[in-house]
Amino acid sequence: MTSTALDGSVRVDGEAREVALAETQAVFAMAQDAAYRDRLADLAAALDDGEVGGPDAEELERLIELGLQSGRLRAVYGPEGERAALSLYRRLPRGTELTASAREVTRALRSLAGAELHAVTLEALGPGVFSLSLVAGGTEVSVRLDRQGARLASVGI
Repeated sequence: MTSTALDGSVRVDGEAREVALAETQAVFAMAQDAAYRDRLADLAAALDDGEVGGPDAEELERLIELGLQSGRLRAVYGPEGERAALSLYRRLPRGTELTASAREVTRALRSLAGAELHAVTLEALGPGVFSLSLVAGGTEVSVRLDRQGARLASVGI
């Protein structure tokens, strides 16, 4: 379970805390750079205390992103551990931004609901970067899809 405090820090407990702490310790064991090991030690201490914020939250975001993208979290901690880490990620600043961006895109796409679809275009803009355009009922919605998530590029009437 996680919750966000008034100061922006995130409470981390339960399975999310166990997975985050185990992953931090696993990366710490492999890290060679002393400064990076210090950051990981700080993160582990914050997780031990059950709350992360600031630089610790940023480091935890990076670890969880890498673990989710690579499939490591599911492979090592199973579906429940992956689910707990994803739930935690959504409460961290970057995850909160991605969730808000997805909601904005969903609101824009809902404006097309029930309208006759006239055109759908998916364009590759670069490596891992796409633009999805839909034209329906006189409205065009363009969505940019990339590593930063889904973002509304434009809405035209």
